[in-house]
Amino acid sequence: MSAAAAAVAAFPKAALFDLDGTLLDSAPDMLAVANRMRAARGVGPMPLDALRPHVSKGARAMLGAAFPELDAEGRDARVREFLDLYEVELGLHGAPFAGVEAMLGQLEAAGCVWGIVTNKPEYLARKLMPLLGWETRCAVLIGGDTLAARKPDPLPLTVAAERIGMTAADCVYVGDDERDILAARAAGMPSVAALWGYRLDHDDPLSWQADAMIEAPAQLLAADAWPATR
Repeated sequence: MSAAAAAVAAFPKAALFDLDGTLLDSAPDMLAVANRMRAARGVGPMPLDALRPHVSKGARAMLGAAFPELDAEGRDARVREFLDLYEVELGLHGAPFAGVEAMLGQLEAAGCVWGIVTNKPEYLARKLMPLLGWETRCAVLIGGDTLAARKPDPLPLTVAAERIGMTAADCVYVGDDERDILAARAAGMPSVAALWGYRLDHDDPLSWQADAMIEAPAQLLAADAWPATR
């Protein structure tokens, strides 16, 4: 086998990705939402750096950062407003992280199928696909409300694998949050911790025990950067 063929063969059969903080830098969209909500209440804008670490934790975590005076009930009460405004701002400010498009293209060239498993509501994730040019490239998309459970439960990953005709052991999951790695481990799926994503100061990716930790999407252009599948 030639060196080129060996490199192609080392890519996983399928790669599944988290969306926000892994493929997509959606923090600027989320900031626009948070600042619209703050402005409506007579509060000045917050900086991106204050919101960015919370993006992968979901709407309630971002609301907590934007409105630290709110208790859990107060945050819950504003989730619908947050999601409705996010639908308006969707894709207007954010973009794929640097190197993501090249990495996806390399996977496709190697014959690797790829898809998305996110905790974002499915209808919002699907609206993003044509904006990113991914609607025909993404082989499977599972949202946080697609199934009866969401990450860190393994169900979304196992169902995503099934929908593309694979087993969990055939796939690698890439995500920037501990819940991503926990879900992959529970599914029996090799995992990659995306260190370029969104993390709080106290988050310790080493403790997640992913099969690989990668600093930038461009590193995944190399077949040997991916953990081995069966």
